[in-house]
Amino acid sequence: MVRVGVLLMNLGGPERIQDVGPFLYNLFSDPEIIRLPNSSLQKPLAWFISTIRSGKSQEAYRSIGGGSPLRRITEQQARELQSELRQRGINATSYVAMRYWHPFTESAVADLKADGIDQVVVLPLYPHFSLSTSGSSFRELKRLWEADSEFKKVSIRCIRSWYDNPGYVRAMAELIAEQIQMSSIPKEAHLFFSAHGIPRSYVEEAGDPYQREIESCTRLIADELEANLGFRNPFTLAYQSRVGPEEWLKPYTDEVLEDLGKSETQDLIVVPISFVSEHIETLQEMDIEYRKLASENGIVNFRRVPALDTYPVFIQALADLVVSSLEGPEVNLDEAAKLPTKVKFYPQEKWQWGWNNSSEVWNGRVAMIVFLAFLLELSTGHGPLHSIGLL
Repeated sequence: MVRVGVLLMNLGGPERIQDVGPFLYNLFSDPEIIRLPNSSLQKPLAWFISTIRSGKSQEAYRSIGGGSPLRRITEQQARELQSELRQRGINATSYVAMRYWHPFTESAVADLKADGIDQVVVLPLYPHFSLSTSGSSFRELKRLWEADSEFKKVSIRCIRSWYDNPGYVRAMAELIAEQIQMSSIPKEAHLFFSAHGIPRSYVEEAGDPYQREIESCTRLIADELEANLGFRNPFTLAYQSRVGPEEWLKPYTDEVLEDLGKSETQDLIVVPISFVSEHIETLQEMDIEYRKLASENGIVNFRRVPALDTYPVFIQALADLVVSSLEGPEVNLDEAAKLPTKVKFYPQEKWQWGWNNSSEVWNGRVAMIVFLAFLLELSTGHGPLHSIGLL
């Protein structure tokens, strides 16, 4: 029987407080996050940013118990999926590949080879494709594949995105319906879909399909709620977690919460539409920051739909995706990482000056200036960091 490996790809997260700094270092060491004119500066800059940001990030992780549960949940999803596939007669073994923390993609590839897997199905745990999430993970896997003659012998099939999978849509709708039923007046509960944001330039300049897929997914879930579960509630979509000076996808979650409060919304049900596992952005950003903001703006009842985690309907949906991939036309690594239009700024072939809309170019410029200022202050012994006692 063909030995099938199912590779679940995710971002990763620090499991302990002492992991936060190294995790941030790994994140910012990736030139796909911040790109510099000289690659030799990437790691010193990553060290600088992770050192400055780790204190605040550690406080956020302390507020949810001291670390991210993402690895534990993802590994549990992998076990449940493996069991479901084997019950369907598929000789499958599941593996977890995290982009910026353990277990890294290299570790998963080593396990795949050691187990003698004949065929790999790559399943990103991001329902909606973006060049910064699924695309980055696919490109990392492709880099490892191209550098490993033994790994190149393995057949690889990729699932690019699955926001419109009926099982996934059904699972989301069922969990939302449970929260609607808990409302004092179910039909008046306002559904607030909150997705992770990305820079607007990704969509407008690089042809990233993320926004289109998020919006389509929201409509599919609302239709499922109405057609099969009997709920036709008002809903809003917004984007959270923006960072830096660039414009990200709008509307922003915090601003919409303020507007809903002004419109006297009393019963709010928050839906983490782009997250399939509990982690820092659901447990801390949504449950703590946004709950507080909603309360300050007069929203009385704030409930959050739990992440899918190992919800049985969701696990069955993942199994359906794997089966469809094995039985359908092959999608290779090149096709999986490809964007629908020519990318203007990704990857950046040379350092660019002048005005343009690329978030990554601007991030690189700002980071470069800050880093050079930091080096200057170290050498002169004078500056704002010295004045406040940080140096």
